[in-house]
Amino acid sequence: MKESIESIYDYYFNDIYRFLLSLSRDHHTAEDLVQETFLRAYLHVDKHDNESIKSWLFTVAHHAFIDYYRKQKRIELKKQGFFSKLLDKRNTPEESIVIQEDIQEIINLLDGLPEKQKYAVLLHDFHELSYLEAATVMNVSLANFKVILYRGRQAVRRKKGE
Repeated sequence: MKESIESIYDYYFNDIYRFLLSLSRDHHTAEDLVQETFLRAYLHVDKHDNESIKSWLFTVAHHAFIDYYRKQKRIELKKQGFFSKLLDKRNTPEESIVIQEDIQEIINLLDGLPEKQKYAVLLHDFHELSYLEAATVMNVSLANFKVILYRGRQAVRRKKGE
């Protein structure tokens, strides 16, 4: 059991970290929330109902973020470089710059979107969760999720057109 938990942590750490970092926009907060996510997952693994482990972890992470967000008066926003720690050290400097530019473009496109639309786009389009998995993470119906995602994508398209 210990080995499987460690392998789950190793396998999903980066996905969960990126998701929480994109929500919190703070490296230290994201690290704390990742630890909180995996602690909660470890403590409540018996409540996992044969759903995808990835979507379940994203649900736990989302709830950890919501709990954190509710406790905070405001979230510190960072404009530049908060994804810089995510860049793969094996990449060449040129690849790292391209990845960083792509990440910054995503951040800019999602900036200003309503929270639910931002979550929907991040979960489905960026983190590749299915519609059902992402709807479960957000605790909304599948139909409602599709509407939220559609509106989020439309807002992103409008921003791209500007």
